[in-house]
Amino acid sequence: MVEKVRSDAPVLVIGLGRFGAACAGELDRLDREVLAIDESLDLVQKWSERVTHTVQADARNLEALKQIGAQDFQVAVVAVGSSIEASVLITANLVDLKVPQIWAKAVTQSHGKILARVGANHVIYPEREAGERVAHLVSGRMLDFIRFDDDFALAKMYPPRFIRGVRLNESGVRTKYRVTVVGVKSPGKPFRYAEADTVVTNHDLIIVSGTNSDIERFASLDR
Repeated sequence: MVEKVRSDAPVLVIGLGRFGAACAGELDRLDREVLAIDESLDLVQKWSERVTHTVQADARNLEALKQIGAQDFQVAVVAVGSSIEASVLITANLVDLKVPQIWAKAVTQSHGKILARVGANHVIYPEREAGERVAHLVSGRMLDFIRFDDDFALAKMYPPRFIRGVRLNESGVRTKYRVTVVGVKSPGKPFRYAEADTVVTNHDLIIVSGTNSDIERFASLDR
């Protein structure tokens, strides 16, 4: 059972490659306290202006992790991907230090299985997830796509013709296609929640939810 942690708990990010640096930088932008470490002094110096706390350290060394206070963190992200051996060893070190939540980047399915067995609570496949997302976008039907583990997805797209100019509860979109329009964006305005009497125009974008296959079918309709 994964221990619950505070939503504002400080985060330890290990590895300042593209993935780790992006994660640390965004957490910092969200005002989360972050300590980012890497064994490369060049990378630490490169990101020191973007991330508040950066330290050079070899996370493969348990004593080095103790010295930077890794055991005091409730959340850690293992963003090391170039060396499977290193990422597994670092994850094992964090488990030994009893860090409650460990997110670890995996480059292959087998790598991910090893990380999970070692003790990572969450295994991330950024390259695979990005590839799947692009596969849904290359057709040009969708502008953005997010799929969740249980085959549930959210997609941003232009509305098909049959739902334009009528109230959503009259369009039959849910009964005919088993998707739900959850948000609408009109030009120059922020996204707003869709309601039963919302009318979508030719210039709007919509956010829809549903299963992967139902959204694909809905996205293929005439626009």
